[in-house]
Amino acid sequence: MAVVHPRQQKPLPVPSARERIDHAAYELFSRHGVRAVGVDAIVARSGVAKRTLYCHYPSKEKLALAFLRRREELWTQAWLQEDTKRRARRPADRLLAIFDVFDEWFHRSDYEGCAFVKMLLEHDDPAHPIRKSTEDHIRTVRDFVRQLAEEARVRDPDGFARQWQIVMMGSIIAAYAGDRDAARRAKKLGVLLLADAGIRSRGPAQV
Repeated sequence: MAVVHPRQQKPLPVPSARERIDHAAYELFSRHGVRAVGVDAIVARSGVAKRTLYCHYPSKEKLALAFLRRREELWTQAWLQEDTKRRARRPADRLLAIFDVFDEWFHRSDYEGCAFVKMLLEHDDPAHPIRKSTEDHIRTVRDFVRQLAEEARVRDPDGFARQWQIVMMGSIIAAYAGDRDAARRAKKLGVLLLADAGIRSRGPAQV
C-alpha cells in the first residue's frame, strides 16, 4: 500500500538583508525616535553586518528618510486613510472615524505614539532634510483631512483641516502621556468643529 505524503507547503521566502534592515529600523525608530537609536542597535536587531547596512544606506540620515517614506505608506496610507474610509461613507462621518481608528491604536499594548512628532521635535533646524521630510509627511495627513472637508463642503477646508489636525496631534500626545481615552475626548471636539462649520454628523453629542 502506497504511503500518501501530505502536500508540502512552500517555505516562506527569507527576507533580504535590506528588508531586515528596513524592518528593524521601522520598529526602533517608531518607538524611540532617530537620535536615541544607534546604528549598532539596528545592526543587532536586523542581524546583518554593519558593512552590509552601510552598503544599502550610506548614512543613518538616509535610513531615517527611508523610514519616513515607509511610515507614510504603512501608517498614513495603508492604515489611517484606508481604515477611515472603511468605517464610514459620508465625508463628515469619515472625519470623525479618524478618532475611532485612533482609539483602537491608543488602547494597543504596543502603542508607540507618533513617529512624525518625535522626529519633528528632534530636529529643530528648518533646513535639515529629516525636518523637511517630516513636515511633508505631516502635510500629507492634513491634505487627507482637507480632502474630506472639501467633500463635506466645509467652508475654508484648509483652515478647518489645520484645526482638525491640531486636535488629532493633541490626542496622540495626550495618549502617549497616559490618557488612553484621548481619542474619545478628541472626537467630541470634532463634533463641535463640524457643528461650528455648519456640518451635521452622526457623531454623539457626548463621547
